[in-house]
Amino acid sequence: MEVVFTEWLSAGLRWLHVVAGIAWIGSSFYFIALDLSLRERRGLPEGASGEAWQVHGGGFYQIAKYLVAPARLPDHLTWFKWEAYTTWLSGFALMVVVYYLNAEFYLLDTDKNEWSAGLAIGVSLAGLVAGWLGYEALCRSPLRNSTTLIAVIGYLALVAATYGFMQVFNGRGAFIQMGALIGTMMVFNVFIVIIPNQKKIVASLLKGEKPDPALGAESKLRSVHNNYLTLPVIFLMLGNHYPLFYATEFNWLIVAMVLALGPVIRHFFNTRHAGKGSPWWVWGVAAAGMLAVFYLSSLGPPRSSEEMTQSETITEVAFADVEEIVLTRCSMCHASEVLWDGIAIAPKGVLLDTPAEIERHLRQMEITAVRSNAMPPGNITYMESAERALLAAWIAAGAPLDDAQN
Repeated sequence: MEVVFTEWLSAGLRWLHVVAGIAWIGSSFYFIALDLSLRERRGLPEGASGEAWQVHGGGFYQIAKYLVAPARLPDHLTWFKWEAYTTWLSGFALMVVVYYLNAEFYLLDTDKNEWSAGLAIGVSLAGLVAGWLGYEALCRSPLRNSTTLIAVIGYLALVAATYGFMQVFNGRGAFIQMGALIGTMMVFNVFIVIIPNQKKIVASLLKGEKPDPALGAESKLRSVHNNYLTLPVIFLMLGNHYPLFYATEFNWLIVAMVLALGPVIRHFFNTRHAGKGSPWWVWGVAAAGMLAVFYLSSLGPPRSSEEMTQSETITEVAFADVEEIVLTRCSMCHASEVLWDGIAIAPKGVLLDTPAEIERHLRQMEITAVRSNAMPPGNITYMESAERALLAAWIAAGAPLDDAQN
């Protein structure tokens, strides 16, 4: 019953996380586009910096923005914050249920270290805190007035963090760790800066005082940061479901490229919304970058020269040897009667306890255990490189079943 409850909890949290994330990202994209599309005209109310006309759902909308605040506070004011808070809270809860409570599968990697689950979780939490503190310190440093320097330093820091996490966690865990880190930076922009600044502006209006324009400028800057970080976060959250991204040799470099490509793509839309033309070159850069990502993902898991030589020398493989590898390394989870504690049924319904099932799931085996090292998760059953090489040679030979009974 505990296993069923955990599964349903995971599903419920994932659903909530996705729905809240759509709401947050949607409002973020909309308000950045709205802000960039504002135009000045004569006759605007005092303090208004621009307006935009929009049509949607059969009606027309006239929207004006006040550079600091209106002269009088309106009777009804809508705040946009719970979309961000709910996204982070549900995402962190999901990380606990999936990655922390199952750290041996989704966080640890026996090929990299022999850490305990507690140590791995501690490093993960410390990484989130340290990453946010570093970002906050950078944004409050004298460099905060240089958008370019902030962007370059922040990018290099995220790439370094990615590489570091890849050295201690398995690829899937490192992907989700980086997604959680960037998501934490984004939501704390809302919680620590944007909303408090807006509350200070409202408080000044209620007192009849003129609000500090620096508060609005700072909030706008953090909102722009969030806008440019959104696409990389989405990739990291979705990419941890695709082994060729997270469980191959150049996984950290793939993340580094996406961290650059995401802002480049946002630049196209932001430039168009601002009425400054259409930088079509962006799509050429994006296409070239994604082709490079696909190429890097095709190079397979990390292998030493000795392992590569070993793989090339295998000329003939008996299915009995393949079956033994699968039964000893995979079928304790992927079987009609699962032997691994905490798993009720075979993940994704993949069974590997008969020759027919092994043949049926050949493609998944090739992706997860040959072209990547995603399986076994965290190499928890210690599949050796020689065994992966034997599987690769068997698949390359056409995956013959010999005299095995189907």
